[in-house]
Amino acid sequence: MRSEQDLADLSRLVREGVGRLNWRMRTEGGRGGPSPLELAVLRRLHRAGTHTPKALAESERLHPQSLTRVLAALDRDGLITRRPDPDDGRRVLVEISAQGLRTLRAYSVEREQWLAAAMVETLSETEQDLLGLAAKLMMRVADS
Repeated sequence: MRSEQDLADLSRLVREGVGRLNWRMRTEGGRGGPSPLELAVLRRLHRAGTHTPKALAESERLHPQSLTRVLAALDRDGLITRRPDPDDGRRVLVEISAQGLRTLRAYSVEREQWLAAAMVETLSETEQDLLGLAAKLMMRVADS
């Protein structure tokens, strides 16, 4: 059984590795396009479906004013659609548009292509297999 210190060291290593990889993947690929916050909102809408702005702000832990700016930019670029809530005409429902889905997928493909090339350049096949296993384990921990 691992000691508390060993688990703390492992936790720190995993956090730092995930953080650095996340930072690097955000900086790779095409420039321009949606901001990281806009991408987070698009991802949320894609994964969880239609939201009210209030529910979206709560789920992304955003101030309503910040979300208002994000939604305005996404709407301007045709990446979301807004429609009245059929159950409450005072509310608006927000969903990702077809263009938003294409934009989100293009962003993902660019990052996945960079990551694939970086893994081929940096890791042996055995290390690539280990990284695949580690990724599955991290998803299992995240979903627990």
